Amino acid sequence: MDVEGEGGYALVPIDGKAAMELPTSDSKEQRPTWGRRLEFILATVGYAVGLGNVWRFPYLCYSSGGGAFMIPYLIMVCVCGLPLLFMEFTLGQYTRLGPVHAFAKICPLLKGVGLATVVISFVFSTYYNVLMSWAIYYLFNSFRSTLPWQSCNDTWNVVQNCSSGFPGNVTHLMIIYSGGIRWELLGCLVAAWVIVYFCIFKGVKSTGKVVYFTAVYPYFILFALLINNVQLPGAINGILYFVTPVWSKLFQIKVWVNAAAQVFNSIGIGFGSMVSMSSYNKFNNNVLRDAFIVTMTNSFTSILAGFVIFSAIGYMAHIHNLPVENIATDGPGLVFVVYPEVISTMPLFQLWAPLFFIMLLCLGLDSQFATVEVAITFLKDEFGTKILPFLKREELLTLVVCLLCFLLGLPHITKGGIYVFQLMDHYTAVVSLMFLAFAEVVSVCWVFGKFYECLDFQMLGRSPNIYFRVCWLILCPMLVLCILVASIVQYTPVRYGKYKYPSWAEGVGWGVSLVSIIWIPLGAIHELYINKGSLHDVSTIPHCAQIQWVHKVFRPLLY
Repeated sequence: MDVEGEGGYALVPIDGKAAMELPTSDSKEQRPTWGRRLEFILATVGYAVGLGNVWRFPYLCYSSGGGAFMIPYLIMVCVCGLPLLFMEFTLGQYTRLGPVHAFAKICPLLKGVGLATVVISFVFSTYYNVLMSWAIYYLFNSFRSTLPWQSCNDTWNVVQNCSSGFPGNVTHLMIIYSGGIRWELLGCLVAAWVIVYFCIFKGVKSTGKVVYFTAVYPYFILFALLINNVQLPGAINGILYFVTPVWSKLFQIKVWVNAAAQVFNSIGIGFGSMVSMSSYNKFNNNVLRDAFIVTMTNSFTSILAGFVIFSAIGYMAHIHNLPVENIATDGPGLVFVVYPEVISTMPLFQLWAPLFFIMLLCLGLDSQFATVEVAITFLKDEFGTKILPFLKREELLTLVVCLLCFLLGLPHITKGGIYVFQLMDHYTAVVSLMFLAFAEVVSVCWVFGKFYECLDFQMLGRSPNIYFRVCWLILCPMLVLCILVASIVQYTPVRYGKYKYPSWAEGVGWGVSLVSIIWIPLGAIHELYINKGSLHDVSTIPHCAQIQWVHKVFRPLLY
C-alpha cells in the first residue's frame, strides 16, 4: 500500500520498514529540468573549469616536479576524480534533490555531510565573487590608452624604489592594518553580484542559456593566447620549465597530496554543486558519459592553461633577464599581478588585456553560479513551503541569498582584503574540503556502496563495471584517508608570500573550517536522538533486491 509523503514522495513499506523515498511523477513535474543535455554539460564544465585551473594548477605542476607531477595528477583523476564525480552525478540525478536531502536519504546517520556541503559552498561563494570584482576592475582599467600597471609613475604609487609591476602599491602588508573599504572595488563587487543574480534568478532555465557563452568563450581566448605567446622570445624556456620532469619529487608525499587536492578543488567534489546541478537532469540521463566529459575537459584545460601561463612567464623572464622561478608565483597574484604585467609588454596589449579579463570573469562566473545554486536549492527543498509564500517569488529568494553573500564579502575588498581572502580560501577550499571529502566517501562508498549498483542499473540499464566498484569501495576511501592523515601530519600554518598570519587569524581560519565540518557529527547526533535506536538501526538501508522490486512498480512513473 502506497502512502503519499511530504514533497511528492511515496513511502513504500517493505518487510515492515519504509524503503527509500522515490520520486513520483508529481515531483518530477514540479522540479525544473535542463532545457538540453548540452546545457547541463556546459554548466558542469564551466563550474569545474575555474580560476584554479589558471593559477593553481600551473604553479603546482612547476613546483611539484614539472612533467613528473602529471603522473600523480592523472592517477588521482582516474582513481578519485572520475569515480567520485560519477557518484555525485548519480546521487543528484536519482534523488532529484539537493545535497542535504540526497545524503539524508541514502544514509540518515551521515545526513550532516549534505548540510556541510551547503555550508562550505555558501562560505565559498561569499569570497569567490571578490575575484570577479577584481576582474571587473582590471577590465575597466584595461581600456585605457596606457595600462595603469605598466609603470610606477602614477600618483597612487607608494613604494619609492619600485622598478616595475603592481605588488605592494595598493595593498596593506599586514592583516591587522586592513584599512577601509576600497570604494572602486565595492562598485565592482556590486556589479559582479548583479551579473550573478540575473544569470541565475530563473534557475536552470536562465543559467542554461548563459553557459553557452561563459563556458565556451575561455577556450577561444586560451588558444589565441597560446598561439600568440609561443611566438614571443623566451616562451619556449618557460614551457620547458613547466614540463621538465623532476623524478625525485614523486617520492615526496606532499606532491601526491597536492595532486589530490587539485583534483578535488578543480572538479568541485565535496562542495555539493555537482549533486545540486545533476538533480535537475532527467532520470535516465547518461551520467557516466557526462562525468567522463567533464573530467577530461577539466584536465585538458588545466594543462592548456599551464602552457599559456608559462609561455608568458618565459617571455617576461626573457625581457627582464631573470630566471623563470623568480617570476612564477602562486595564487591570485599569478593572474592579477604577473600576467597583467606580461600583457602590458605584449604587442597589441590594448586587445589582449580586455579579452584576458573577460575570460577570467567567465571562468569565475560559471563556478559562482553553481555554488550559489547549492544554497538556493537547499532553501527551496527544505523551507520552500514556508519561504516562498512569504517572498511570493523564487526570484526574491535568489536575491536575498545574493545580497547576504555580498554583505559577507565586504571584508575582502578592504585595502588588506587579499590577506582575508587568502585566509578564507585556505581554510575553506583546502582544510574543510579534505575532511568533507572523506566523510562523503565514507557515507556513500562504504555505507551505501552496493546500492549504487542498483541506481545505475535503473538509470543506465547496467550496473557499473568492476573499475568503479573497486574505486568506490577500496581505492577512493583509502586514498582520501591517506591524504587526510598526511595533511594533518604535515600541517603548516597558512602564509601569504612571506607574511605569516598571527595566531588569532589562524584561530579565525579554523573557526571558518569548523562552521562546515561541525555539521557532520551534529547530524549524526540528531539522527540518533530522534530515532532512539541503535547505530545499526539508524544506518540500515534497503537491500538492492528490494529497491529493484520497488522500481518495477514505479518504473512507468519514472520514465
